[in-house]
Amino acid sequence: NTDEGSAVFDFEGTGPQVIGNTNAPPAVTASAVIYALRCMVASDIPLNQGCLAPVTIRIPAGSLLSPSPDAAVVGGNVLTSQRVTDVVLKAFAAAAASQGCMNNLTFGDGGLGYYETIAGGAGAGPGWVGRSGVHTHMTNTRITDPETLERRFPVVLRAFTLRPGSGGRGRWRGGDGVVREIEFLRPLTACILSERRSTRPFGMAGGGPGAAGVNLLLRARAPGVRISLGGKAVVQVAAGDRIRIETPGGGGWGVEGSEEEGGGPAAP
Repeated sequence: NTDEGSAVFDFEGTGPQVIGNTNAPPAVTASAVIYALRCMVASDIPLNQGCLAPVTIRIPAGSLLSPSPDAAVVGGNVLTSQRVTDVVLKAFAAAAASQGCMNNLTFGDGGLGYYETIAGGAGAGPGWVGRSGVHTHMTNTRITDPETLERRFPVVLRAFTLRPGSGGRGRWRGGDGVVREIEFLRPLTACILSERRSTRPFGMAGGGPGAAGVNLLLRARAPGVRISLGGKAVVQVAAGDRIRIETPGGGGWGVEGSEEEGGGPAAP
């Protein structure tokens, strides 16, 4: 309601909670809503509970966004939150979908553990291209410097580059994802928790979708063989094995060729 400065976010129709860990407590949805609203407000406002005073959020009990107390929720904070953000920004026609994922990679054994989130492509909007190789929307980690990673853990970083062409096409292109390939120097357990591997980040206003992400296992004992891990996997790796993560691009905005395309400014 623009006259009152209020809003209702109704998530009626959300599917039931799932067996896996992508359920999200209501607080995650509230955080995604307030984040999206603050992105769209043209002035700085304090981040506090008062921001939600004029906002009503309706979530059906027992759903993916309001699960039972015994439901697994770790993926809700790092993955489902991103999808809620995309839904809210789409409802306001504010931006195309970003990579929709944090690309959570962990590895370790009984004596060590390591966790990182990996950048991807940001969605474009009306007047700007999406940024490439950035953490989109929400994450509270910065990726480890290559020198520190290799000095402290039994791995070699074989590749860390942008993924050219993975951003969605359009009058304003989506940002490109990244490629990150890690070689393990001793047996470890590696895990990937990711999204946007089977569906692509959507474009808007005629823009094309970003490329889906890809998670690959490259076995040292089988040169040239590439094994898809899917979006979520736990795998035992041997010395010389590699995991290659190709993260999603962002969606494009606008019909390609309608005017000068792709050369506009990036989002502020």
